[in-house]
Amino acid sequence: MKKALELRQQLQSRHLLAFECQCTQSDLDWLEKQGFIDRTHAIERESIGLICCRCGVSNKRYFARSPCETCQKDCLYCRSCIMMGKVTECGFLYEWTGPHKEETIQAELTWQGELSKGQKRASKRMVEAIKNTSDLLVWAVCGAGKTEVLFHGIEYALNKGMSVCIATPRTDVVLELEPRIRKAFQGLDIAALYGGSPQRFQIAPLMIATTHQLMRYKNAFDVLIVDEVDAFPYSIDERLQFAVVKAMKKTGVRIYLSATPSKKMKKDVVRGQLEAVKIPLRFHQQPLPVPAFQWIGQWRKKLKKNRLPSITMNWLQEHIKKKKRVLLFVPSISTMKRVTQILRAHHVNVQGVSADDQDRKQKVQHFREHRYDVLVTTTILERGVTIRDVQVGVLGAESTIFTESALVQISGRAGRHPEYAKGDVFFFHFGLTRSMKKAKKHIEQMNTVAKQEFSEK
Repeated sequence: MKKALELRQQLQSRHLLAFECQCTQSDLDWLEKQGFIDRTHAIERESIGLICCRCGVSNKRYFARSPCETCQKDCLYCRSCIMMGKVTECGFLYEWTGPHKEETIQAELTWQGELSKGQKRASKRMVEAIKNTSDLLVWAVCGAGKTEVLFHGIEYALNKGMSVCIATPRTDVVLELEPRIRKAFQGLDIAALYGGSPQRFQIAPLMIATTHQLMRYKNAFDVLIVDEVDAFPYSIDERLQFAVVKAMKKTGVRIYLSATPSKKMKKDVVRGQLEAVKIPLRFHQQPLPVPAFQWIGQWRKKLKKNRLPSITMNWLQEHIKKKKRVLLFVPSISTMKRVTQILRAHHVNVQGVSADDQDRKQKVQHFREHRYDVLVTTTILERGVTIRDVQVGVLGAESTIFTESALVQISGRAGRHPEYAKGDVFFFHFGLTRSMKKAKKHIEQMNTVAKQEFSEK
């Protein structure tokens, strides 16, 4: 039994391949014989065809064959989740089914801030949702303070012995959330899970993870908070949505957070199939900055000639003279590199970041510290990043990558601090798009609702 208890920490609440279990095959065989773990095929054949039991894909295009050292044959494997370790037809996934470690946790909220009226309402609804085991959508504008809304619900759940996970589609958001959550719950055991994280096999009462990491968990969490539920890739990736469902306990509660919920979510709310609470006003009680549209002609041709559109350059230089930092969004990595190069040639203190930039966390921190005047970025920084006083521009706003949701989130980077609530937001474009118009309308509507709520005080 002692041996089983020692191995429980490696396996509890997880859904792992043999090599991930951090114990020997003989240990796994012994645990299975004792009834402490359940072993299931990693890839199963069903009437509909093949299914990967880790990521849930069933489309045959995700399966291929390769020589296998284990079965000495050309064995089927799942290409869809191979970045998490190779799942093969001859392999198994292991799940702990033995006694769970009972822990009494005294979670103390050390955060001393105050919630706004909208935040208090949402915080109360979250606690009620956890008590009643009912899912909840927190529909809050960018800058409403969604993270702070979570604190009392997390405290309540932990003190009731529940396991809690905050999941988000992007590593950058995990890195932003981790220090804020640790500061709010000082002394609490917290694990941050993302690709390359030293803690990604750790179990803690409170976990912050990318939705990809949830593939390694099964029946693990009583409360699963899905932040930025509308964000790419979660919004379009059925594997990640499958991972969220699999990682929850059967009696678990999902709390969804979004500034721009999907059409399906909105319909579910209207039909009464999903409870929702709306926060239309930012925590500092100021309206969202409404984006301005500016036509700039064929800007791509100008970039090829190593020039920025004069309107965009003048806008940038105007803010630089005022010692205002600018976050400039562009549609691609190649555009980011070209724009950064052009600005440097004009002696602008500038840096560029993208998803494949290993130093982006440090660059964002340096930008916060006023080491750069301009940070040129792809959509990697459209959400989850807060800069104290920043102006926002979008070059090539007509590009298809800039969806309504993305443009609303990008606009939400400006005006987040109460001392700098009137940030400048410009969409520089070569033709208005439906996404641009809908994003502006979305922001204006939220401001109208916020104004009505504020006047009712």
